[in-house]
This record gives sequence, structure tokens and C-alpha cells, in this order.
Amino acid sequence: MFSGNSHPDLAQRIVKNLGINLGKCEIKKFSNLETSVEIGESLRGEDVYIVQSGCGDINDHLMELLLMINACKMSSASKVTAVLPCFPYARQDRRDKSRTSISAKLVANLLTASGVDHVITMDLHASQIQGFFDIPVDNLSAEAAIISWIQTNVADTNAVVVSPDAGGVKRVTSIAGRLNLGFALIHKERKKANEVESMVLVGEVKGMAAILIDDMADTCGTICQAADKLMEAGANKVYAIVTHGVLSGPAIERINVSKFEAVVVSNTIPQNINMQNCDKIQCIDISSMVAEAIRRIQNGESLALLATHSPL
Repeated sequence: MFSGNSHPDLAQRIVKNLGINLGKCEIKKFSNLETSVEIGESLRGEDVYIVQSGCGDINDHLMELLLMINACKMSSASKVTAVLPCFPYARQDRRDKSRTSISAKLVANLLTASGVDHVITMDLHASQIQGFFDIPVDNLSAEAAIISWIQTNVADTNAVVVSPDAGGVKRVTSIAGRLNLGFALIHKERKKANEVESMVLVGEVKGMAAILIDDMADTCGTICQAADKLMEAGANKVYAIVTHGVLSGPAIERINVSKFEAVVVSNTIPQNINMQNCDKIQCIDISSMVAEAIRRIQNGESLALLATHSPL
């Protein structure tokens, strides 16, 4: 297993769970900022896993990943699997305006052209991204980890699970059903990306602890407005749980002054600095889930159990 520069801490946690060591790989930049990759291990006939999340300097990290895949294939690796906890460009999965690109499809093409044989990712922004590939894609779900956090940390049994948009209804209803809780929906209309024009709450939250669940939070304008809407509707507490805490731009400032009890994110993206700057942010470690998925794939076992059970 090798790690790119996007999230070395997660890669270290994964190999610790697997009881192995990270492979040697030197990634450097030339003076003209071109990226160079040199693998320091013999890979002939080996199965290789490369951990690289879609975060930080995302374009550099994507190029690193492509070069690492190509270097492994050129070194006669038997199979190369890209482990992308947060899939890069996942939000650009369709053309909602004329003269725009479907960037997620382009990323899929680039990965395939580089020689990757298999992709492991988590909570894709749009499940149809799996169809952009002609190779196997395993889209892991953080649902079991989210349910475990709610059962451990939300003492109020009078709670309701809330979807911040229509796109997340399937995910949220599944969690609500497994926890035997109520469900509510916030319908929103956008003027443009990262800017919401109006919100309408569908469902009852008065006197309840409201738990907002989404796959991604970027500038956090939407979920902070949703928290205000829920408090106005009579909720006594509001939590937010998102798989991918991008938390860019004014996100930390907004969370600090928001009405959230806690904003819970996973470590598909590094969160150490965000947690230092905001006491409300809590982190769920998904490294054991990714490690178990890799172990099962390597041994030819089913991943179905991971959808309902979070590994210890």
C-alpha cells in the first residue's frame, strides 16, 4: 500500500488496522512544478493499493495519483486499486448548464487511462458516478459509523433525522428507519452554487433534537441556514453529520457562530486544523472501515456486511 500527499494520516491508520507497512514511494516536484513519482519497492506480480483523497491541492493530488498508478502498472504490478475516500470533482457529475463539463466523468476517464483496475471510494455525491467507469467501483457507506455515533452521543430519544435536500432522502430515510426515528426534509432552491435562495421545512421537529445528515459540507452556508430553520420550527437541539467535511472558505466562522450542538465529520478529509479552530467539530474515524473493505477485497469476500456494521 502506498500513500499520496493528500492524507498520509489516514493511510497510516489504514495500514495499522491491516497490520502492514506503507510502501516506499518518493513524490517530488521539479523547479517547473512538474510532479515526479518513484516507487521504492519491487511490485512485480503484486496487488497494489494507493490511498489518495480528493482534498487540499486537489489538482496536484489528482496528478500524483495518476502518476503513481502509471508507475505501478509500468512496474508490472498485478492489480492496482485506487482508494479515494473522497472522490475528486464528484459534485460536477452532470451538465446542469450549457457549455460546461462533466468533470467527474473526465476524472473517471483519466483514472482508467492511467491503468487503474479497481476503485474504492466512500459516499459518492452522486451514485451514477460508478457508471462512469468500466472497471469495478466499490462505493462504501459511512451509514453504520453515523448510526453508531448517534446511538452513543445523542441522549435525547425524542429525535428526528433531517435531510437538507431532496437528493439525500434515500440516505436519511434508511438511517431513520434503522434508528426507529422520525424523518423530515428541507426543500431548498439555489440561485447559484453555494448560495441558497429559499428553504421550506417538511415534517415536524418541535421539541425534538434534529440531526441533519448529508454527504458533504463545503462552505456550510446551507447547513447553517438549515440549522436556523430547524430552531425557528421549534427544535431544541440541532446536530449535523456529514461524511466529507470540506469546510472551505468561511465554513469554520459560520460553524462557530451557528446554533449547532456539534458538527460531525469523518476523516475522509484531514480535520486536525479544523478541530483546533472550532470546538463544535467532531471527527469519526473511518480508517477501520476502509481497512476492512481492503481486507475483504483482497480475500475475495463480500462487502455487504459493511453497509450495516461498523468494524471496531
